[in-house]
Amino acid sequence: MSAQTPFLVFSGTESHYLAVKICNSLGCPLGQMNIQHYADGEFSVSYEESIRGRDVFLVQSTFPNSDNLMELLLMIDAAKRASAHSIIAVVPYFGWARQDRKDKPRVSIAAKLIADMLGTAGINRLISMDLHADQIQGFFNVPVDHLYASTVFLDYIKRELAIDNLVIATPDVGGTKRASSYSKYLGIPMVICHKSRLRANEVAEMRIIGDVEGLDVLLVDDIVDTAGTITKAADLMMENGARSVRAIASHAVMSDPASVRVGQSSLTEIIFTDSIPYSKKCDKVKILSIADMFAEAIRRVCNSESISSLYIIK
Repeated sequence: MSAQTPFLVFSGTESHYLAVKICNSLGCPLGQMNIQHYADGEFSVSYEESIRGRDVFLVQSTFPNSDNLMELLLMIDAAKRASAHSIIAVVPYFGWARQDRKDKPRVSIAAKLIADMLGTAGINRLISMDLHADQIQGFFNVPVDHLYASTVFLDYIKRELAIDNLVIATPDVGGTKRASSYSKYLGIPMVICHKSRLRANEVAEMRIIGDVEGLDVLLVDDIVDTAGTITKAADLMMENGARSVRAIASHAVMSDPASVRVGQSSLTEIIFTDSIPYSKKCDKVKILSIADMFAEAIRRVCNSESISSLYIIK
């Protein structure tokens, strides 16, 4: 990269695909680094070019397994020890975010622990997208730029779907605020699915609050893990007279058997961003890229410009 460029972009192993697209959007090459793996599973990180006095952006989502988080921590530590001017963690998907509070006795608050680890490692700023809970921003003692996938989803809804009788739905009560934002911006009605769980990743009962008969439903969520909730919600919508059901979700965690469930469900399609690599085969899954949005956020951070103007809805 040219010596005149004040910033450098590097990537962890599993987010390389996204970092390349971000760099293409920025018009700069991806920084050179080496991640060496040992026989026992340990690995080491080294930068293959000088980063002294530069603003360093480290692209790495922290989805399971934990190697992705450990890689990011080592990248931060190496950048700090190599005299980087500032270290900005670009974490499109912030893992462990569902453990954001103490909801029963004797449990950890994993999201706070991860925030502390990143801060101790040495980040100066975090850029992330659609955190599972907004309060996670307060777990950090450095600035957090919280981006929203609505920037890319709304363009798809208006340009590609262009459905007249659309209704926004949320697969659970916890996503009501998110779904309401879409509903208000698009000027269309909203319905809610109320669910109860016996245990994690297992829905016991679900019912619809609102009317979907004769309407095309668009379910809005942030994370799809095993796809149990969102496929059950889609099937329930169809049973209650919906004409079609689609879904948008920011992060395609898609743990097995999620792809099979989506393929066998009533969903016409489900649209994700590429915050997490999705390599399974499912004809109903469509991936939209967030690379341009993150590239613009990086550019604005470097130029000390406002990022909030990027948001269409929150």
